[in-house]
Amino acid sequence: MLRQISSFWLRHIHPHLATLIATIGIVGIASCLLILFVLAQLAEEVLEREAFAFDTTFLLWLHQFANPHLENLMLFVTNLGNPNTVVVVAGGTFLLLWWRRYREEAKIFVLVCLGGLILNTGLKLFFSKPRPELWHQLISEKSFSFPSGHALGSMVLYGFIAYELAIHYPNFAKIIYSLTVILIAAIGISRLYLGVHWPTDIIAGYGVGFLWLMICITMLKLQRLRQGNLVD
Repeated sequence: MLRQISSFWLRHIHPHLATLIATIGIVGIASCLLILFVLAQLAEEVLEREAFAFDTTFLLWLHQFANPHLENLMLFVTNLGNPNTVVVVAGGTFLLLWWRRYREEAKIFVLVCLGGLILNTGLKLFFSKPRPELWHQLISEKSFSFPSGHALGSMVLYGFIAYELAIHYPNFAKIIYSLTVILIAAIGISRLYLGVHWPTDIIAGYGVGFLWLMICITMLKLQRLRQGNLVD
């Protein structure tokens, strides 16, 4: 029995696992597993309608810094994650990839965007968590709160764009990724500052978005490996 299990592992599991590790890396796999654990804990609490004490505490602490200048800045930043802006950026990116004949990247990019939309909509409806109402808000949001669509959407959209730019301009990879992290973080902070999301919504949005982004990038890398093997 042990020999059969060992044989099955070596023939069917180990080759795929080795390829996956080579594609994502140990750090990438460990990061994904940690994010899955955190998301599972958050999801369990949200399903049980448990309140996170630090959610309210953090929002009230952040709100004490409110002023007209910051409000204008945060409204501008949050617009970078709004559906209208996202559609324009996504459409322009797809057309550019297709025009430059990066067909596989363009197809994966469509998958990235559609998957992010489906995940956001499905999870919001599944958890049905109400949004915070701690003060008079500058913007009105009608959908559910968990997870944050802005956090999830910015992670998959701008994250994939950053990955593509870093691949084609490796000398500027650190700058590209640094600016992208700042942008994605700023969008999440803007949602908290405006009081339309709990901190746990933002964390969950980033987590789900990162996992989906890693899945799509892995598929793209594996596709490139297959094409390379066929050429060889």
